[in-house]
Amino acid sequence: MKAALVVIFSAGLACAQTTVQYRSPIAIAEAACGPKNVKFDVKQDSQPGVAQPAQGKALVYVIEDLGQCPDCLGLSNSLFNNVDQALTKVGMDGAWIGANQGSSYFFVAVEPGEHHLCINWQSRLGVRSRAFAMANFTAEEGKVYYFRERLFPGAHDYSFDLDQINSDEGKYLVALSAFSVSHPKK
Repeated sequence: MKAALVVIFSAGLACAQTTVQYRSPIAIAEAACGPKNVKFDVKQDSQPGVAQPAQGKALVYVIEDLGQCPDCLGLSNSLFNNVDQALTKVGMDGAWIGANQGSSYFFVAVEPGEHHLCINWQSRLGVRSRAFAMANFTAEEGKVYYFRERLFPGAHDYSFDLDQINSDEGKYLVALSAFSVSHPKK
């Protein structure tokens, strides 16, 4: 009997020492994106032409596509749904890497390996600033990756979509979009 109690007590101690850390979904999103308090200024510039990855790197395009959403293009009578100038911050692996505003894009060179992307709406309105979308991918040297971010206004809230798209569609959307130049506000 004593031996059984010792085994049960020892097992209980072993379980007590193994702790599982819980992180909220918001904490996970913030870890993939970047610090919550970072804000960006964005301007649109002329297109830089087709970029090629530098040796030892991959290239990632992030395109904000508002073209399939009439409410997103300012055609709605509702101020709530008019998001034609939505500014979205783009994060990768825990740091903000840039931002898009309106139908626009930017690109960044990355090291080969696994990466975690996210977008977050930069807005003073709480309902908008809570909108996140995330994706992950494994970059290979010399490859070009295209991600499309889309915004979907609802009756009282918003949702985002961040998907990797094929290179033909990616090149087409880049050709239709303005080039975003962004920098963190000081």
